[in-house]
Amino acid sequence: MSIVTKFEIHYVQYINEKGEELMSLPAFAKDKEILISLYRFMVLTRIYDAKAIALQRTGKMGTFASSLGQEAVSVGIGNALQKEDVFCPYYRDQGAMFQRGIKISELLSFWGGDEWGSHYANNKEDFSIAIPIGTQLLHAAGIAYAIKLRKQKRAVVVTCGDGASSEGDFYHAINAAGIWKLPLVIVINNNQWAISVPRTRQSGTKTLAQKAIAGGIDGVQVDGNDVIAVRHIVSEALDKARGGDGPTLIEALTYRLCDHTTADDASRYIDKADLERAWNLEPLSRFYSYLIKNNYITEKLNEKIHEECNQQVEDSVEEYLNIPLRLPESMFDYLYAKLPVPLKEQRDEIEGLANE
Repeated sequence: MSIVTKFEIHYVQYINEKGEELMSLPAFAKDKEILISLYRFMVLTRIYDAKAIALQRTGKMGTFASSLGQEAVSVGIGNALQKEDVFCPYYRDQGAMFQRGIKISELLSFWGGDEWGSHYANNKEDFSIAIPIGTQLLHAAGIAYAIKLRKQKRAVVVTCGDGASSEGDFYHAINAAGIWKLPLVIVINNNQWAISVPRTRQSGTKTLAQKAIAGGIDGVQVDGNDVIAVRHIVSEALDKARGGDGPTLIEALTYRLCDHTTADDASRYIDKADLERAWNLEPLSRFYSYLIKNNYITEKLNEKIHEECNQQVEDSVEEYLNIPLRLPESMFDYLYAKLPVPLKEQRDEIEGLANE
């Protein structure tokens, strides 16, 4: 008997939960402006999430998916992407989307039930938020194939949760990425929960990163609460993809400190002790500790950042609340060039009811 192949999964972490350096940092982490920008977007994301939940609870918005405790994943991804790249987000990627030019009011409109919230004013090539579990992975593989066919120096990043890595679409995507050597980076936000199903009951693999082996692609695991580590690993994977050296699967380990969505009550299934431990590892306070220790930020600047982010969110909420309501009959207007008779009759009926 002989060994056919072996594999290893590396784990990457630069800053621990106390904000202490564990090894030499990548070059970009020496740039104060980049670090402050990362922190600002993490703060903005957390403030936005809290406000969005408040809007939902007061009946001013629909169901919402928070990224509380997972800000480092989306913010690190967004900072690594270049303008010409394409981003295919899932529903906890607000931190990346803000950096891609997506307006807060647009995201609020989307969660408020207005599809025009996905018609981004400042970004026409990134995809809208994917609600179905895992479908965006196949979309991303298709985009990456088109990029390779056109011989363009750009790449695609697609995200999903740990639960999506158990879906058939996930395996179809990594198989396509591997066999065609696509310029694709897949990031799994492993927040330990697929709604109420814990990671331990989702997959028998020791890591989710090792699922890359099934597609013949590279896999790596990163501390998803370390924004420097996420940014660095995603950036390396993107450079590799743009250079024609194929796809990468990244598993970002973090923890969901919130309900799955505002339609969920996580207190029914998450152990309080586990939640308390996770709060001690969360990314925002960790990064703030690092910035304070290394004199990149002061308490006064921190207060200013919070004030500015609060004001940005409040201004965006005001903009969202003042968007005119769409006419109900408009749901028919983008289905066909010419509506079939049965649908035209339905449209006319709804228009008549709206005018009563």
